[in-house]
Amino acid sequence: MIVVGLTGGVATGKTTVAKMFKQCGAAVIDADHLAHDVVAPGRPAWRQIVKAFGKAVLNPDRTLNRRELGALVFGNRAKLRQLERIIHPRVAREQQRLVRRIAKRKPHTVAIYEVPLLFEAGVDKRVDKIIVVTADRDTQIARLKKRNGLSRAEAIRRIRSQMPLAKKIQRADHVLNGTFPRSSLRKQVGQLFKNLRLLA
Repeated sequence: MIVVGLTGGVATGKTTVAKMFKQCGAAVIDADHLAHDVVAPGRPAWRQIVKAFGKAVLNPDRTLNRRELGALVFGNRAKLRQLERIIHPRVAREQQRLVRRIAKRKPHTVAIYEVPLLFEAGVDKRVDKIIVVTADRDTQIARLKKRNGLSRAEAIRRIRSQMPLAKKIQRADHVLNGTFPRSSLRKQVGQLFKNLRLLA
């Protein structure tokens, strides 16, 4: 089995690429889904977040108001690190548990771990290969404005809160351009999946 870290900048097309890998037959683990699970109301991470950032970050149903929390931490490095220290270790444990479960069921599969903060969270040390999905900054900003309803300034702050894409590309085994037409991107993913399957 081979575990491949799939990362990139915010709004570069990671999720689209992950879906394409899934269609090829890869097992996909989504770090954002795991993060949602570990911060569910009443769970230890949720309690720590409420204690650290106050009840203002909660929706009326007690779930986290991600937009409110984002406004607090993006642009404030210390607060962002504090939030990451609460969430990252728990997400890492969940990911390792899922990898073990996949390995038992399909010992020769390609497991794709989609994780936005792969390098920032030290996940690069726990994967066999790294794929970075790129996009130019204007595309990232346009997608964030459309998808998340962010202003241009908020979008830029979100992009700047992550490691620069150029640095991620330097540390990648494979790079995919998330602005390519779907058909072209799908072809590249298909070829890459075949190569990865040989390693698995």
